[in-house]
Amino acid sequence: MGGGGGGGGGGQMQQVAQEIEQMEQEIDAIDEEIERLREKKSDIDEAIEAIEVLESGSTVQVPVGGDAYVRATIDDIDEVVVSLGGGYSAEREQDGAIDTLGTKQETLDDHIGELQEEKAEVETEMEELEQQAQQMQQQQMQQMMQQQQEQDDE
Repeated sequence: MGGGGGGGGGGQMQQVAQEIEQMEQEIDAIDEEIERLREKKSDIDEAIEAIEVLESGSTVQVPVGGDAYVRATIDDIDEVVVSLGGGYSAEREQDGAIDTLGTKQETLDDHIGELQEEKAEVETEMEELEQQAQQMQQQQMQQMMQQQQEQDDE
């Protein structure tokens, strides 16, 4: 991504500024994805807690969409249907459902870790570009001062 050498600094500065802006947008997108994954992980935490606490015969409120709920009685907590991903679900016994959800959490943790590493790389790149932009600005100021001094000497 780095710049070339010499020539008109203005165009180069504009290119660096655009690259920095793109990196800021990329960081924002990564932050949003991390937050989405954390919310998903929190949902899984709640599901695990519910499966651990609920007993057969318990009454629960089940969402039916549109912020509407119906009361339902759990016939058998030992039969829990969990999503496996890719549109597939499976019936698991209580401990198996908790294990499946725990595996999902681990996968989310791994993905969050990868995104955090990616974000750190982009931030490092952005800092380097910002330093490059500062150097370019300093060079432009020096050139302007030299030109001014040359004009004053004439």
